[in-house]
Amino acid sequence: MQQDIIEIKDITKYYQVGTQVVKALRGVDLKIQKGEYVAIMGPSGSGKSTLMNVIGALDTPTGGDYILNGTNVSQLTDDKLAEIRNKEIGFVFQTFNLLPRYTALENVMLPLIYAGIAKNERLEKANEVVKKVGLEDRAAHKPNELSGGQRQRVAVARALINKPSIILADEPTGNLDSKTSVDIMRLFGDIHAMGNTIILVTHEEDIAQHAHRIIRLRDGKIESDKVNEDVLMTQEV
Repeated sequence: MQQDIIEIKDITKYYQVGTQVVKALRGVDLKIQKGEYVAIMGPSGSGKSTLMNVIGALDTPTGGDYILNGTNVSQLTDDKLAEIRNKEIGFVFQTFNLLPRYTALENVMLPLIYAGIAKNERLEKANEVVKKVGLEDRAAHKPNELSGGQRQRVAVARALINKPSIILADEPTGNLDSKTSVDIMRLFGDIHAMGNTIILVTHEEDIAQHAHRIIRLRDGKIESDKVNEDVLMTQEV
């Protein structure tokens, strides 16, 4: 039996905006198993970005419990949250978030520098992961010398470098054309096939259809949580 890597119990998140209280999450319950490929969808204001921030340990909930890989991270200090993020979660963002002065390889190595890994080991691991995303011939190039799709591959490689428990991708194809988006989603499929847990946050239906399970939010609650039969049937053929 697969273990739950994420267990969210009755999570709420309220924000004070002026005199108003905005209830972004209203008692969300969710379990995600190790090795799952999940898409979180919802219209603007549904709570999907807030849920992503909680799952990514970028924000603490107002109430409820969030167990990540056996640790209750609901009310940890900022320092502890940063530690959990660096160890457990690899982030891929819509805007790539690459440092312009650094080469692709140097950008990929950054999390290892923060983790205090020795230079030789950093190089070895970074080269290995750059190869995994098919960018070994562009490793010495800076972000402005790469296409949008190549930049996103660098971001994916950087997310993989620490061998995190979860890859959390926020609108990863939002800045890419449709052909490049297909290539990046194929890459996510390959990464999932290697055993990684992937959580994809998107508002694009065609992107969500790559996932094996689709969770839809509305008004801060889970509206539906379904297995994506189309993907599973395709894989069985």
